[in-house]
Amino acid sequence: MRKILMPIGDGTEALDTFYAYYRLPEDGYEVVLAGPEARLYHTVLHEIPPNPAVPWDITEERPGYHLQADVAFRDLDSADFSGAFISGGRAPEYIRYDQDLCRAVSEIALAGKPIACLCHGIEILTAADCIGGKRFTTVPKCAMDGEQGGATYVNEDVVVDGDLVTGRGYGQNTEVLKQFLRRLREST
Repeated sequence: MRKILMPIGDGTEALDTFYAYYRLPEDGYEVVLAGPEARLYHTVLHEIPPNPAVPWDITEERPGYHLQADVAFRDLDSADFSGAFISGGRAPEYIRYDQDLCRAVSEIALAGKPIACLCHGIEILTAADCIGGKRFTTVPKCAMDGEQGGATYVNEDVVVDGDLVTGRGYGQNTEVLKQFLRRLREST
């Protein structure tokens, strides 16, 4: 079965992650969850609280479900993967410093394999130095993260640039997965 790398860590956004985690196998892809260590991780839910009487400018973070990483970043072999799906949440802010993760993601990109990315996941692509010259989207507060990697922010819900498919967040899951799966089919 063809494999898709999905990096996770504590604070991975649940909706960004679980949709792809269950959707990709429907098309014959095995999702390989990788983390700093092969252990159980906590996902989170991000949303702006719905009480208009209390202003809240940032998303509130609440505990989500748990996910078990299959493999540690240090044990990744990019040749094993047909592509990568990088979800958002707070995890990318921390795991982007892992050189083994950055190596694997960079090698996947350099091999011309498709990569899908949501929300804060752009921080991993910038750290992996693999988005220079590309067009991308993300949540507006992360636009600078992609621009620091040499990419051009586009204020749209979903942006496709070659083998890179980016979306703002979980609200774009359906279109991001459609485009990502199309690229996966074209690349094999």
